[in-house]
Amino acid sequence: MSRRRAAAVLAGVLLVLVFTGLGVWQLQRRAWKLDLIARVDARVHAAPTAPPGPAAWGRISRKGDEYRRIRVGGVFENDRETLVQAVTQAGPGFWVMTPLRTDQGYVVLVNRGFVPQEQSRQASRLAGLPAGESAVTGLLRMTEPHGGFLRANQPAQGRWYSRDVTEIARARGLSQVAPYFIDADATPNPGGWPRGGLTVVHFRNAHLAYALTWFGLAGLTVLWGAWPFIEAARARRRPPGARFDLFHGHPS
Repeated sequence: MSRRRAAAVLAGVLLVLVFTGLGVWQLQRRAWKLDLIARVDARVHAAPTAPPGPAAWGRISRKGDEYRRIRVGGVFENDRETLVQAVTQAGPGFWVMTPLRTDQGYVVLVNRGFVPQEQSRQASRLAGLPAGESAVTGLLRMTEPHGGFLRANQPAQGRWYSRDVTEIARARGLSQVAPYFIDADATPNPGGWPRGGLTVVHFRNAHLAYALTWFGLAGLTVLWGAWPFIEAARARRRPPGARFDLFHGHPS
């Protein structure tokens, strides 16, 4: 075997190994994603539990806690609400993030729901401002630091593009704030706004298609590498002196 052919065979073997490895990795990712979807679905539809208190804040993680269904009571501090830009199935507008002083004394930010641009002024939705003791049921969500896509939060200008718990708490002068927020459920608010229950729980799962693509490339690489040998074997089986007519498709 010539050096050039040996190098081509080696390159082909390496490509097959790489493509096969990527296919196996995608199958592993698919198994992980299916497990994640099952766990999150179980949390979303479980009976609500109490939110994690200060003693548990250091152990909270996206993997273990996000989308837990929780219920908490307390008093809303409506004078410290924050509007965060949002685009939902109801159109563009804002999330209404309001601090809730819980019965245990700490504060948790509650995403009370969506309001369109024309309802962004608090004075236009006074009927929807809760007074006194309130109870909220919703999903635990992890903080969203660093702003939105290509847009950093600008607290000094009151422009918020992500639900960054730490920055919102700092801007509103809040202390002892939970490191997560709550997406309120679809329980109607007086006056119709804000509108809760718009949390999108969706995990894209295209890993099987990716795996088949990588395995397909591995198969094509094997075929590409084996083709010269297949052609050589076919040539040896042809009668002596015969040649293949490319245009008419038969020996001549």
